[in-house]
Amino acid sequence: MVKTGLDRDRFSLSKLLASSIGHTQYAASIFSSSQSPNLFMFNTIIRGYSVSDDPQRALTIFNDLRTQGILLDQFSFITTLRACTRVQALAFGRGVHGIVLRSGHRSFVEVKNSLLHFYGVCSRISHARQLFDEFPQGNDSVSWSTLMGGYLTASEPSLAIELFWQMIWSGLRGSATTMLNVLNAIGDVGSLLGVETIHGHCIKTGFSLKLNVATALIDTYAKVGNIHAGRKIFNEMDQKDTAMWNCLIQQYARYGLVEKSLELLNLMKLKQVLLNSSTLAGLFSACDPSTATSIGKYIRESVDEEEICTDTVIGTALVDMYAKCGFLEKAAGIFNRMRDKDVKSWTAIISALGNHGQAGESLRLFCQMEKEGHKPNEVTFLAVLSACSHGGLVTEAMNCFHKMAWEYGFSPRIEHYGCIVDVLGRAGMLDEAYDLIKNLPVKVDATTWRALLGACRLYGNVELGENVKKMLRETSRLHPADAILLSSTYAAAGRLPKIAMTEELKGQEETVKEAGRSNIEV
Repeated sequence: MVKTGLDRDRFSLSKLLASSIGHTQYAASIFSSSQSPNLFMFNTIIRGYSVSDDPQRALTIFNDLRTQGILLDQFSFITTLRACTRVQALAFGRGVHGIVLRSGHRSFVEVKNSLLHFYGVCSRISHARQLFDEFPQGNDSVSWSTLMGGYLTASEPSLAIELFWQMIWSGLRGSATTMLNVLNAIGDVGSLLGVETIHGHCIKTGFSLKLNVATALIDTYAKVGNIHAGRKIFNEMDQKDTAMWNCLIQQYARYGLVEKSLELLNLMKLKQVLLNSSTLAGLFSACDPSTATSIGKYIRESVDEEEICTDTVIGTALVDMYAKCGFLEKAAGIFNRMRDKDVKSWTAIISALGNHGQAGESLRLFCQMEKEGHKPNEVTFLAVLSACSHGGLVTEAMNCFHKMAWEYGFSPRIEHYGCIVDVLGRAGMLDEAYDLIKNLPVKVDATTWRALLGACRLYGNVELGENVKKMLRETSRLHPADAILLSSTYAAAGRLPKIAMTEELKGQEETVKEAGRSNIEV
């Protein structure tokens, strides 16, 4: 092209750029060589960077495009918003939204869906809902599914389910993605009736024949406590892919049905279904100290037999398994030898260190994770907060909590607040912990109140203990541990419990405590 002068022809150069978009550096050199790139070339290079390892560069090129005075089209916005979503550039994305409104492109449903996805990923679900409601007639099935996904990201599964039925009542059929989203939401809620209803809907609409929807049904049935219904769906499917086998193996493992998991794995080999790292990672979750040796040996043999690469998935599963079984040095050794680490790998080792009382080392690895460019998720922050709680690190816990909310934009869940309450209680800051619970924007569960009651026992704070016991009585079912904890609080303060407390304890004398058991593997 250089010899013939075609490199100066914008049409030919545009075609060459489009065919080279999979190789970002080469595509960038072609784009740079163009003296006056047109809109198609700008859109193409932005699209290339939006799916590359450097999506931030797409935002810079979009700004360059605007300085050229070229009239933008819908593809300019779609590709740029994809990049904004990947780096969660909230301010830049809102700026793009403003340009969309001023340029009259908000009527394009693809642009609207890109904005919905952007706001959902950035945990700005109120913005997404407002955009969705502005012109409801222009919403397609992708719009509904995208907003449902946003509600799931925002930990609002009930609203996602409600939105699904609104979509069905509006006359839209939905898509396989819609079914996956609503099943995910029902799994979070834990409604058996809900999954049975969606299952019936999938049978009527034919979605139950799709492998990914059938796999999601198996997974959701298991989550709500009916793994037998999931196995029935599995048996009825004429075709099964590796993901479906993996799903059932993992769910059997989660239920502690190790024999079922191994039986299914052997059947999978017999039918010559290709195993992958996720297949064996599901078995790792079944390992506890009593079965670690036998299952670990079986999995190592399977890895060698099937010539499966020890990738991030298996490495992370090994770290988690060895940590749960008490072999922290082995877990750390595997983590250090892993070439590629993702957020799950870092979270696994951070959680392992925190659970084994090494809060300082857990925090050090969290800082190292950030320095190496890995973005923590909500589970990572929960692991760090739990480590701070076990280690009594109040200042570090509060700093981590603020970083999660303000720097990363995550909405704290009840588990995160529970860790903060626990760390304040362990440090003797009982009034602060009580005030925090009373002013929380989410409904507090009994576990959080009992954590504070346990702290009252530790420090002998009878008055606050009485208030906490009263709140437990109002918000949850009575539990024998509540009265025992409060009685121990009186004892720690050197005081006799009230007559009502004594009567309550007497009424619980007939409560039978389940005997503990221990197993060893020979």
